[in-house]
Amino acid sequence: MSRASFLLPERLAEYYAGVAVREPPLFAELRRETAKLPQAVMQIAPEQGQLMAILVRLMGAKRCIEVGVFTGYSSLAVASALPDDGELLACDVSEEWCAIARRYWQKAGVDRKIRLVLAPAVQTLDRELAAGKAGAYDFAFIDADKPAYPDYLERCLKLLRPGGLIAVDNTLWSGRVADPAERDKDTEALRAFNTRVSRDERVDLCLVPIADGLTLLRKR
Repeated sequence: MSRASFLLPERLAEYYAGVAVREPPLFAELRRETAKLPQAVMQIAPEQGQLMAILVRLMGAKRCIEVGVFTGYSSLAVASALPDDGELLACDVSEEWCAIARRYWQKAGVDRKIRLVLAPAVQTLDRELAAGKAGAYDFAFIDADKPAYPDYLERCLKLLRPGGLIAVDNTLWSGRVADPAERDKDTEALRAFNTRVSRDERVDLCLVPIADGLTLLRKR
């Protein structure tokens, strides 16, 4: 819902962008193209992509999952951080948006690391589990339809190894989750999700106030 870290005042945000964000030219090109779309607000902020890339590198991750590709900025960031033999399973349902993503993956030379499946993500993840892939993944990023977050979480927890990391986007929702007057379906779903994971003893939890809120869940 926010393409920048909404909690930062404008002056501090400008300073932050100047000293803390290292965005490759190709990533910036993708952001500019995506900005022309009516749904551009769905794209993650560059500082969030940078954080996820560092986490993937720190973990030495090789097998990753993405639920919700959009135009491919987050998958570009994660795939660029993977080793040559790494793989990102990218789940989405939009051929139109993923066509943009594919172009940039190819330009970056990371397309060989990305296995895109155009189907409902729950079906894709269930197929992975049925194929015996439980515990086979290191990292997952969830950024899709908000009411389905619990469904994605449960499947990703099964697919990740102990010590694996799940990053969940939009968990601060531009502050709407803290406003009792906001009662729309997505806001209510995110409130319920945040409460649920705060009590989930299967994971270690950290909600990072970057971009639109990024919840990090380490599987115990």
